[in-house]
Amino acid sequence: MAAASDAVWAIDLGNNSLKALHLVAVGDAVQVIGFDHIPHGKILASAASAAEKEELIAITLRQFAQRNDLGYDPIIISVPSQNSFARFVTLPPVEAKRLPEIVKFEAAQQIPFDMNEIQWDWQLMGDPNSPEKKVGLFAIKNEVVNSAMASFEREDLQVSYVQMAPMALYNYLLFDRPDLASSDKRATVIVNIGAESTDLVVCTASGVWQRCIMMGGNTFTTAIAETFKLSFEKAEKLKRTAPVSKYARQIFQAMRAVFTDWSGEVQRSLGFYTSSNPDVKITRVIAMGGGTKLRGLVKYLSQTLQIPVEKPDAFKRLAVAPGISAAKFHENVSDFGVVYGLGLQGLGMARIESNLLPKSAARSMAWAGKMKYFIGAAVMLLVVSLMCLGRVGLDHASYAKGADTRTKIKRVASDAKTVIEKTTGIEDQKLKFQGRMQKDFEWFRYREVIPQLNEIIISALPNAKTNPEQRDLYDAFERGDVARVKQVPRPERKQLFLTTVSIFYSDDLEKAQFRQSAMTRRDAMMRDAQMMEEGEGYDDEMMKQLEAAYGPGYMQLMGGTAAQEKHAGFVVTIEGYSPYKRIGDLLDPPNVKDQPANWGFVTRLENLKQFLHLDVNSPLEIWPQMKDAQHFKLETGPADPDGDVPMGVGEWQFIPDPVAPGTAPGPAAYTMSMAQRSGTWILIDPMTKETINAEPVKDQYGNPALDNMGKPKKIVHDYWFKLQFKLKWKDAPKTTIAGAGAATGAQRR
Repeated sequence: MAAASDAVWAIDLGNNSLKALHLVAVGDAVQVIGFDHIPHGKILASAASAAEKEELIAITLRQFAQRNDLGYDPIIISVPSQNSFARFVTLPPVEAKRLPEIVKFEAAQQIPFDMNEIQWDWQLMGDPNSPEKKVGLFAIKNEVVNSAMASFEREDLQVSYVQMAPMALYNYLLFDRPDLASSDKRATVIVNIGAESTDLVVCTASGVWQRCIMMGGNTFTTAIAETFKLSFEKAEKLKRTAPVSKYARQIFQAMRAVFTDWSGEVQRSLGFYTSSNPDVKITRVIAMGGGTKLRGLVKYLSQTLQIPVEKPDAFKRLAVAPGISAAKFHENVSDFGVVYGLGLQGLGMARIESNLLPKSAARSMAWAGKMKYFIGAAVMLLVVSLMCLGRVGLDHASYAKGADTRTKIKRVASDAKTVIEKTTGIEDQKLKFQGRMQKDFEWFRYREVIPQLNEIIISALPNAKTNPEQRDLYDAFERGDVARVKQVPRPERKQLFLTTVSIFYSDDLEKAQFRQSAMTRRDAMMRDAQMMEEGEGYDDEMMKQLEAAYGPGYMQLMGGTAAQEKHAGFVVTIEGYSPYKRIGDLLDPPNVKDQPANWGFVTRLENLKQFLHLDVNSPLEIWPQMKDAQHFKLETGPADPDGDVPMGVGEWQFIPDPVAPGTAPGPAAYTMSMAQRSGTWILIDPMTKETINAEPVKDQYGNPALDNMGKPKKIVHDYWFKLQFKLKWKDAPKTTIAGAGAATGAQRR
């Protein structure tokens, strides 16, 4: 297989001339940095002997080497298609390591030559991961390759790659005109008309078919020579000047039979291909080679085949470097198809990369390429050996001079050992202090969790973002604008005021209980943590009592025996009140899971990922997902001082009884204590000073009105609520630290 090079010389040594391109890859494009087109002294077919033919080739190659700086760029040459073989076969499914063995067996069956008399190569076509492997087999007789190589070896030109001309043309078409070979159902034919023969190359997206017709430009020359009784050289000259000759009609009449025979052979060959491949349609013919310069040949071929025939006048993806004559290059475009394809293979940009270079020549090149490395290695080894020998002598002399220094070093080393022994005790103390410091700092590892949880709870309250229709209310409340706040009727204010938020950690949410308040838990846990720090232990009975009092996992938090790891998280209690007349809609409205705009406080906590717009799941989530009285409790009621109202709801205000008409209070009345004065305590809004507690309804006589149950009727202004739930902490540490579950309490409005 061809390996990619920076630049490459591609040479096609034909019967009439030498064509060469010097190509270099520039990204995904290819650039011409040099070219040559050297006609032989005479057409090789007209040479009188094999010796004269060899001499003509040698002169041409010598002239090419003198005119061009070949340098060390690899050379790739073409061999004619006569006595060559190319076939594509499909192998059955086989392991990759056995593929070369199967290919070798298949080649022996397919190639119609003795395997000892040929040079052959293969290439995997199509998708390498496909179960069925499509393989291209390429072979040519040794005598053809050796003859081509001999001409270059005589001029000391080292050839790196050998490729058949039809495969080079296939590489050219797939790279330069991919639109013409993009399907296996539509084929493009390249007709390369040489001096001795015509190559037919049928190209599809994944395969190529070739045939050599032993008729070319020399066949037309021979017909002219026989008709007009001329020498071959004079007949060739007459053929080239026929369009401007006064005997043009007679000349073309002499070639008429050759036109007919040649086009008939092309038609029969393509007919054989289409009959063998009925699913493939030939859509276009590309005419190349020196024979296309014969006037009328391309047009005659198009009329015979009834298929469009195109003669390229430029290459689509081949750029000409500055300093190269583009006009002169394009004069010979039709002759450069083969060398263009060869150059692509040398640059590693071709579809077919088979190399028919004889194995012996390849091995010689490999060894010659490595020889410079062998010589360099030998020289380096010699230099290193001499340096080592000199170094040994220098080290011996230096060692003898350093006796006093070694004595001093031993004394210093002994002193250092003593110092190290003394510092060992200090290092032990250092480790002890580091352990204590680490233990102390463990208290701060997860200190950001509770503030984050508080922030989430506050963001879930009704606010300008969650309830934009009352944005003005929230903005006025934030500014302390009492007048603006009171413009919204109190029962219509969608507000939740938090009076208490308590949070404590539990490593087993399943068994955690909603019992003691957060402050009670915190004080008890901190007290017990101090006892354990002072070394006072607990017996089994005391541990059971502590677990029952403060919830499961408490002893693990305090440094006790670790229980089996379960669902860890936080037990949260939130208390507060609201002026809104339907407090349930603010807390936990029913059937709104798919309506984020109507979510309540609890609904937002249940859907933290969507509420917080997280790309990943929230580290905290309501536990369990289904509400259970053991793990979720929501209680509400009217803000009635006579009932069970949580601490912190509103602000107490004393309203003294009015003074009887006509009676002026004496001075002593103002000096009485609050307990001695008569009046009523009410709950008011700390900001707006509005009454928030339930007020009794009086009948027409001024007495308390009663309902059907005989209880006093009351006008309810605000409602209190108490929400208890559990949050699973997905990122909870496996080993908790003492005090991590301490409760937090806060008064908020």
